[in-house]
Amino acid sequence: MNAATFIIKVGGDYACFTNPGLKVERCTYPVMTPAAARGVLEAIFWKPQFRWEIREIKILKPIKQISIMRNEIEDRQDKTPIVIERKRQQRASLILKRVEYVITAEIILKSGITNIIGYIEQFRRKLEGGQCHHTPYLGTREFAAWFEPATGKEEPDEAIVELPLGQMLFDTAYRENDERKEIDFHRHKGEEKRVARGYAHALFFDATIKNNVLAVPRDKYRELYELEGVHV
Repeated sequence: MNAATFIIKVGGDYACFTNPGLKVERCTYPVMTPAAARGVLEAIFWKPQFRWEIREIKILKPIKQISIMRNEIEDRQDKTPIVIERKRQQRASLILKRVEYVITAEIILKSGITNIIGYIEQFRRKLEGGQCHHTPYLGTREFAAWFEPATGKEEPDEAIVELPLGQMLFDTAYRENDERKEIDFHRHKGEEKRVARGYAHALFFDATIKNNVLAVPRDKYRELYELEGVHV
């Protein structure tokens, strides 16, 4: 066995799953993206020996969007200290209010790794005990998420028969490239870790909510791994 499936219930007061195609103001997708779901699970439990693959996201609460103004910093923190008063800017954001989801996901072992039972037990202990490596969040760090084991019998408060969402962010591939050294990122092989340089490549898919469920196409993970030049 090199895979194990889990269902996890997550939620929060607010969420913002930013559409990267809208550069000026933050505008959320109507539902959690696969990348955001993976981020929640990695906050609870992550090891370099496996990957989380999201299978589906079930929407339990009605989709409610609100507009707010937020203070943000213009630049990322670097080695040079940032003077906040000089870099602060106000931006309008369209966010989600009172969200709850059930995430169905699999632990997929990387090549050469066999101890899946140990990872299953570790994740279950953390999930049942409400423990995590760092606080999971819903799109942006200020919107903290709670989580708990799902029963699989959760029913939505409002039915969504079918809702086309268009192109949605699936995840980001980090590609090593000697000519485009735009960012640094880590590459893992077993217990070994090294710093690589390259660029980020966003992947999208044609998303539709059917009967309150956003299904995630499996073939997008194969595309992701091929772009990164790694395999599971």
